[in-house]
Amino acid sequence: MNESWTQAAVIFIVVVGTVLLLTIVGLSIVGVRMYRADKRQTSHSIRRNYPIIGRFRYVFEHLGEFFRQYFFAMDREEMPFNRAQRSWVYRAAKNVDNTVAFGSTRDLAKPGTYYFLNCPFPTLEEDAVQTQSMRIGIHCRVPYDAPSFFNISGMSFGALSKPAVQALSRGAAKAGCWMNTGEGGLSPYHLEGGCDIVFQIGTAKYGVRDEHGKLDDTRLKALADIEQVKMFEIKLSQGAKPGKGGILPGEKVTAEIAAIRGIAVGEPSISPNRHPEINSIDSLLDFVSHVREVTGKPVGFKLVLGTTHWLKDFCERINARGANSAPDFITLDSSDGGTGAAPMPLMDSVGLPLRDSLPLLVNELIRHDLKGRIRVIASGKLINPTDVAAAICMGADFVVSARGFMFGLGCIQALQCNKNTCPTGITTHVPRLQQGLVPDEKAIRIAHYHKNLVHEVETIAHSCGVAEPRLLTRQHAAVVIDGGAVALNLLYPETSNSLKPEIMEKGN
Repeated sequence: MNESWTQAAVIFIVVVGTVLLLTIVGLSIVGVRMYRADKRQTSHSIRRNYPIIGRFRYVFEHLGEFFRQYFFAMDREEMPFNRAQRSWVYRAAKNVDNTVAFGSTRDLAKPGTYYFLNCPFPTLEEDAVQTQSMRIGIHCRVPYDAPSFFNISGMSFGALSKPAVQALSRGAAKAGCWMNTGEGGLSPYHLEGGCDIVFQIGTAKYGVRDEHGKLDDTRLKALADIEQVKMFEIKLSQGAKPGKGGILPGEKVTAEIAAIRGIAVGEPSISPNRHPEINSIDSLLDFVSHVREVTGKPVGFKLVLGTTHWLKDFCERINARGANSAPDFITLDSSDGGTGAAPMPLMDSVGLPLRDSLPLLVNELIRHDLKGRIRVIASGKLINPTDVAAAICMGADFVVSARGFMFGLGCIQALQCNKNTCPTGITTHVPRLQQGLVPDEKAIRIAHYHKNLVHEVETIAHSCGVAEPRLLTRQHAAVVIDGGAVALNLLYPETSNSLKPEIMEKGN
């Protein structure tokens, strides 16, 4: 009996051992194949950089939908962008179904929430028109007929990786929108996709500076001679850090980036907190006019609005000097942060949010009959159709986004932008991490994101009874304040009927 039990035990152990061995071998073979497949695939940055383990992200992301209502933040609670906002961008970039069911998860009574005021007789699809191009720089030797109202905001090569810039450039060309270089200068990777380029002149004047850090007209003219470079934007301030210049950590200043910027390798790139040449309204207008004269192309400036009393003087000086002295556009950034590294007090507490500053700026331009002369470009956390459409309702002619297109590249909001450890390869110069971002694959997602956002903004416009988004005005939207929703035209009364922009066909 004991011998029988012994034999049975041996057989059991052998069988179990064999099964375990075969299982281990099988799992090893599957693991190797998965590892190789993950390294070869080009669609998912995380899986490419972290084979096999990266797959768990998608499992947890899926399970999180069911567990987070008990243990974690809800879809609308995260900051700076909540899960619902990011998920919309991810789906739009992948060009998959973006519909939802069973009701909105948005808190419709929360102050700051936008509503669009649909009409009883919405625009039929056959009556809708494609959004037309708009001319910027009507007094320039080489004006720009911008084809899209939604474009890529300033992000520097240096802050972004080489493959990220390549993907954005190629994606912008596919989408038919412009790409802003950010203050880090023009790299070959901005140009290689063939998209329209807006060159940003930061306070350090990277790419157009002489050996003393002053503006070099020869270099400026050489850039203007590049056909792809359509406009020049003078950066006065940005949403992440109003009143402080750009910050690029030394570990991100490679030899290539240093050569493009004209700085030392491996040393932190700290820009001045303002242009030394610009210390008044007149000197700002002089600088704009000088750059426009040298380049022949549209010139504007970017800023975060804080104090507003100077806007009246600004508009009056333009009218006194003549319409030719006006900037061709103003890019208005929101105070609630951005892609750049910044001290927390500046990111959290300085400047006006876009929802407050945009109507103030637009109204002042209207009051002085300058709205048709100066195009308004809105920037700042505008990554979803609702916020883009609301900015247009308040008077923006164009909207630009940085973080929206970063999500389109695959950003997972790891909050590592100011370091060199971005796990998706977007804001790092570590080759092992960069290889996860395949430009050709991500360019397609960038184009999809742009197309789907524009389409849904058009859908909002049609529901309000207008043929295309730029016909939206403040009467088409409302915002929740304490006590209920108020129409934007009542909350921010328009000072004239000139809010509707002059829309010009490309080439006219």
